[in-house]
Amino acid sequence: MDDPARFIGQTSSRPNEIFCSPGSLFIGSVCRIFKKSFQTNMKKTTYTLFALCACLSLQAQRQGGQRQGPPPTPATATTTTTTREEKTPVINHLFDPDFTITADHEVTIKGQLVPYKTRTGTIPVWDDDGKAIAGVFYTYYERTDVRDRAARPLVISFNGGPGTPSMWMELGYTGPRLLNIDDEGYPLQPYGLKDNSNSILDVADIVYVDPVNTGFSRMVSKETPGSKFFGVRADIKYLAEWINTFVSRMNRWASPKFLIGESYGTGRVSGLALELQNAQWMYLNGVILVSPTTLGIERSGPVDDALRLPYFAATAWYHKMLPADLQAKDLSAVLPEVESFTINELIPAISKGGFLDEQKKKEIVSRMSRYSGLPEKVIMQHNLVIPTDFFWKELLRDKGFTIGRLDSRYLGRDREDAGEGPDYNAELTSWEHSFTPAINMYLREELKYKTDLKYYVFGPTNPWDRTGDRTGDNLREAMAENPYLHVLIQSGYFDGACDYFNAKYSMWQMDPGGKLKDRISWEGYRSGHMMYLRKEDLVTSTESLRNFIKKALPQPNEPARYNR
Repeated sequence: MDDPARFIGQTSSRPNEIFCSPGSLFIGSVCRIFKKSFQTNMKKTTYTLFALCACLSLQAQRQGGQRQGPPPTPATATTTTTTREEKTPVINHLFDPDFTITADHEVTIKGQLVPYKTRTGTIPVWDDDGKAIAGVFYTYYERTDVRDRAARPLVISFNGGPGTPSMWMELGYTGPRLLNIDDEGYPLQPYGLKDNSNSILDVADIVYVDPVNTGFSRMVSKETPGSKFFGVRADIKYLAEWINTFVSRMNRWASPKFLIGESYGTGRVSGLALELQNAQWMYLNGVILVSPTTLGIERSGPVDDALRLPYFAATAWYHKMLPADLQAKDLSAVLPEVESFTINELIPAISKGGFLDEQKKKEIVSRMSRYSGLPEKVIMQHNLVIPTDFFWKELLRDKGFTIGRLDSRYLGRDREDAGEGPDYNAELTSWEHSFTPAINMYLREELKYKTDLKYYVFGPTNPWDRTGDRTGDNLREAMAENPYLHVLIQSGYFDGACDYFNAKYSMWQMDPGGKLKDRISWEGYRSGHMMYLRKEDLVTSTESLRNFIKKALPQPNEPARYNR
């Protein structure tokens, strides 16, 4: 039997049942039970008195569990409601895989007032027998003044890790609320949120999805093996099933659909594009890859070693470590030169290894030093192959700083200037600093999602099975099968983990025949992995998303077919 504490503040799914309801109905019912028990025997009366006290205690807990405090800011919920299927929020440690609360809001985007509803909660992941084995947490934003929901685009958003929730793009990029940071993306106090006047909610509804063991998402039972969720193929399979459930519940089958993923989330959405078509019979209009990984596309040896040089050059330019003539140029004028050298000269040179002509080797080393800001001696010592860890430590070593991995604009301080790599990721600690208070404040206080569960910024998802990663080819196949499907890639020039030139390489290799290139585009921004944290890039990147969504929508009655 269920623990009675589960039902504090919850109404049953059956209309005629009420658990510890307030008011005269409750008191009258208890009195009738008490009278009957008294007439039977004193022993039963004792039990009934105990039950009466317990229920009154539970009722008091319910009343005391409602958050007290100042009224919400104009951007927070104006009303919080529950539907027949929903349950009133309750503070406890118990996890309910099927639980949703709703609220109404409004935000001004590009000078236009946009009213919207949020749905915050969990929807189950089902096993083959129809049993809930996990609950996936989500926040769904739906504009409420739209008459034709069938024509309204739906954007399904994921982040990466693979063990991180979708909070990064929700509060930093596309959602209607924005965390409090400065114009370059650094944390500010007091922590808080403000309206995002660049949100894409004006043109599309958005759902932010937290995969299992990220955010508030959890497995129902410890007996369920992690292999059901924690791997490239498993992740894609169960999330495709979940998306089917979500789209069905929200009545969005008619809507044009887009996937957006960041970092590891780019492999996730690339694989989902094909899985949704093949296993769920759901076809997309667009896939957006923000700071993409390698997407399972093979690159090793000299190619892998050489492709990082343009990122080195961009970072050295930012920190003013290039020669004066290059430093005087704009970044847009420097990088094409470095990219050409990388493809046409560096890859062949590294391929020859120790048999590279000595004079040619010196010429290559000189060019690499010129473009990377590193001393020639260091490059020669590494035989032309500079590890990224070493670059992050070496570039500003003499100035006493390390540089960030995911965003090399960020500076770190190590215990010692010596060493082969930084002590920590300067950018990641900064992002955790600003995002963690914001997401907890937002979900618990603004959206009124009451739980004692810890919000996993980085959740327990290891070991992660990376076998069978063909996600780049999955996306190519999905595009080939679906003439409606368009792809947009967005990269930050100063991202050293998922660097911009590797993203270009993935785009080239994903479509080696060049038959799909009219539906694939790439954009670069002067920031890092989360390029949208820089205010200037937030404005331009969100506008690019709007344009991409509009472009990917077919004209009325335009067929999805190839024309000879």
